[in-house]
Amino acid sequence: MLKKRTDIQEKDTWDIKSFYPDFESWEQDFKFATETSETPYWPSLINLQGTLSEGIDKLVETFEITLRIERRLEKLYTYAHLRHDEDTTNDLYKTAFERISSLLHTFHTASSWIHPELLSLSEEQITSYLNAPQIIDYRFHLEKIIRMKPHTLSKNTEKLLALAAKPLSGYQQIFSSMDDADFDFPSFRDGYGEERELTHALYSQYMRSPDRILRERACKLLHQHYASFENTLSSNLSGQVETQIFYAKARHYKSALEAALFPDAVETTVYETLIDTVRNNIDALHEYTQVRKDILSLGDLHYYDLYVPLVKSCSIEMSYEEAADCVIESVRVLGSDYQKALAQGLKEQRWVDRYENLHKRSGAYSSGCYDSHPYILHNYTGTLNDIYTLAHEAGHSMHSYLTWKTQPFHYSQYSIFVAEVASTFNENLLTNYLLHYYQDDEQKRAYIINQQLEEIRGTLFRQTMFAEFELRIHQLAEANEPLTPKRLRTLYRELVAFYYGDALNIDKEIDWEWARIPHFYYNFYVYQYATGISAAHALCKGVSEGGSAEKAAYLNFLKAGSSAKPLDLLRIAGVDMTGPTAVQATIDKFRSLLKDFN
Repeated sequence: MLKKRTDIQEKDTWDIKSFYPDFESWEQDFKFATETSETPYWPSLINLQGTLSEGIDKLVETFEITLRIERRLEKLYTYAHLRHDEDTTNDLYKTAFERISSLLHTFHTASSWIHPELLSLSEEQITSYLNAPQIIDYRFHLEKIIRMKPHTLSKNTEKLLALAAKPLSGYQQIFSSMDDADFDFPSFRDGYGEERELTHALYSQYMRSPDRILRERACKLLHQHYASFENTLSSNLSGQVETQIFYAKARHYKSALEAALFPDAVETTVYETLIDTVRNNIDALHEYTQVRKDILSLGDLHYYDLYVPLVKSCSIEMSYEEAADCVIESVRVLGSDYQKALAQGLKEQRWVDRYENLHKRSGAYSSGCYDSHPYILHNYTGTLNDIYTLAHEAGHSMHSYLTWKTQPFHYSQYSIFVAEVASTFNENLLTNYLLHYYQDDEQKRAYIINQQLEEIRGTLFRQTMFAEFELRIHQLAEANEPLTPKRLRTLYRELVAFYYGDALNIDKEIDWEWARIPHFYYNFYVYQYATGISAAHALCKGVSEGGSAEKAAYLNFLKAGSSAKPLDLLRIAGVDMTGPTAVQATIDKFRSLLKDFN
């Protein structure tokens, strides 16, 4: 049975006390975060309203005060969300998380006047501000604001949208509360009659088990559980979609997709090209599905057969400590400074919250803020997939670590579009290391190649399928088509059938897989896994086969944060994501791996 949070050893948890020594310290910081105990909060910022036309010094002062407040609120928020995710039923931290989330909404309302007032200035004055020496440290920051002028509204309208943000932002939290706290999955018996507990972390482990009855029962029970809440979950997802459409229309975008991509200067053609390129090469995934069916010697291949390793009588399992050593050793090509920092994080500074406990948030992520070291949430069970997850999140964390060390606060949050590059890059390094480590064990090498095939299947093909589903449900809603449970089930089933082909027998329970994907609440996030893995494969190949110039270019990319447009940062690192080349190359690599494996 799952342990309670209080029963987890301290060494296996993240070092939250290095952030705030105790909750009382957080409370004290929260008390002073608003500058005054009475509204309106942040008088130092409010008093600047109406002064931006008076000269560049007023604009610089506004930036400095705003960023100082944001930095403090970010620290408060990060601590609260980490504590909340340790045990999503803990009322103290749930309340703290809701309080700081509410305060952030209040701050966004209080600062909503800045962009409209700035953009209401004459073109001549804005140009003079851009060329002023006082703005040099904020020039690109200012350029990004100016770029948003067509989609920035009046002061009053911006304030209204900021006020609406809080009541309109609850759909993700509702899903998380249901998924991580309220859902109690039923236990069941495996193929040997043993009773098994069903949790998010254990489900992933079960899907790789050679016990097919275990896989089938776990898969069907999990999705049946979501199906029993399909009306609530479909209404919740529909609310999330309608919210994004509302914001897109309010800000004069052509679509919710354009609204999501425009702030990062990513054209919608990048999204569309990804889907088109994968669709045009879908025969590669169909071939892999057929190979899987043939190797497993199954009359019918089902969804619960997609994750079990194709190399029988072989597994790679490690303790957390062994996995950390492998991940650290795998990044040697990036230099001793990178390797040393990662080693300290994974082994000494307790960046990682390692194991699952009762009501802990499912999945894995990297978090932290400008005034902390990175934090990694994991639910480690020792499988090869978990080792890769550790490498993945370590890539995110080192990206953050290097950015925070190099960039000022206002460039310290790298774009979501580039976020998945560093994580997948480190997965590729781990593959290279493990293939070398097991160079004399052909069976384990085949097992690792199988893992690499699965990485591309799961990250490029599957996430593109998710991206297409997300695009389609937004397009339906934009055409005033209701997102009913039946519509969602039907659409999802059609996509699964297209992507996996005739070799896959689709059980009815898979119609509800959409209901358990948290990323559908992240506003067109998932496509970036697919573009990220494509960029990462190209960059990893360049660094591994190149010299000091390629390594320096990649490390400079990790240090750049948001100091330039995401597509420009990737070009400097060595890959162009505006066309299909990188995606096509990754699919070609998938074909090559499959040919060698088969």
